[in-house]
Amino acid sequence: MLKGKNILLGVTGSIAAYKAAMLIRLLIKEGAAVKVLMTPLAKEFISPLTLATLSKNPILVDFFNPENGDWNSHVDLGLWADAYVIAPATANTMGKMANGIADNLLLTTWLSARCPVFIAPAMDLDMFLHRANQKNLQLLTDFGCHIIAPSSGELASGLEGKGRMQEPEFIVNELKSFFQSKQNSAGIQHKFTGKNLLITAGPTFEPIDPVRFIGNYSSGKMGYALAQAFADAGAQVSLISGPSTEIVAHENIHLIRVTTAGEMYDAVKRAFPTCDLAILNAAVADFTPVAPLASKLKRKGDNLTIELKPTQDIAAELGRHKRTSQIIIGFALETDNEIHNAQKKLIAKNLDAIILNSLNDPGAGFNTDTNKISIIDKNNNIFNSELKEKKMVAMDILDYTHKHFFQP
Repeated sequence: MLKGKNILLGVTGSIAAYKAAMLIRLLIKEGAAVKVLMTPLAKEFISPLTLATLSKNPILVDFFNPENGDWNSHVDLGLWADAYVIAPATANTMGKMANGIADNLLLTTWLSARCPVFIAPAMDLDMFLHRANQKNLQLLTDFGCHIIAPSSGELASGLEGKGRMQEPEFIVNELKSFFQSKQNSAGIQHKFTGKNLLITAGPTFEPIDPVRFIGNYSSGKMGYALAQAFADAGAQVSLISGPSTEIVAHENIHLIRVTTAGEMYDAVKRAFPTCDLAILNAAVADFTPVAPLASKLKRKGDNLTIELKPTQDIAAELGRHKRTSQIIIGFALETDNEIHNAQKKLIAKNLDAIILNSLNDPGAGFNTDTNKISIIDKNNNIFNSELKEKKMVAMDILDYTHKHFFQP
């Protein structure tokens, strides 16, 4: 998907700048043309000669060549690129981007770029989590930038936590997925125009006391990918999300954040009457504490018993009240007798189809960037998807839904 693409790579002053060398090699291997912009401080972390040799293009740092006066046009660079990738992106650079400051060639080019912009942050965990940095990330997302969230692990400071720039292979795969989705979107751009969708995503947290809760490992990535795919296809999407660090920015997506199963139930009931399609992806708790405590529970003895009560079954409730014109697609995460258990859920809750995840499939299920699914309909027909990035799985689900439920 990157063959013939022009990729502009921005490298800022971070220890993670050494990863830019491998990123360039992988992009070239995929058939892309690469030009590199560096901030002055980035040169202290990796040699421009190294990146020039790998990219087969001169490294651009200044607005002009002081030896002969040649002008490095930020406008021309922005027009040349099919994608602008800033990796690593420091907190300093992202802060300037969020506020329109253009005091170097890399930043001036960002203000001129008409292409999609991808940002791969790299910094220590406290810097990444600081409210100012999170605000800047949200602003950049609102501007339409694609944030390639950092991973967790050992940091240059010696601390452990979130802030490591994603590996070059991951960034290249993100670019490939983007251009693949863009290609697919050309064929599905208006397939769901005029349709109202309800999508649930993420976990629910059921409070034990003010500081503890019962939850699960769902990240929300699959639900957010679904919302993005259907919004790109023209649908108006109500995305009801439990606690998640995922970020979404689309004019067709109305994000409703909830915490508990009860809050999700109430939000879904409000949104369901006007929707044409509901995709219930959230990992909603089946049980919640009967009597959450108002103050922190103190340890007394070695054993603790918490009385639980069942939560409202959202899928079953919608299945009982859906109109003939409404479609409901559920999700089932199973560990054994996967097909059989998913089929039972499909029938019991009056769903039109169910999407099965198995925790026995490596790379599928909770808190992963990939997924492997089976879609089962009321006639026990099964569509199987291979392991792939969740953005691509979302496209498979969109195509299946259009073909089986919305095609004239």
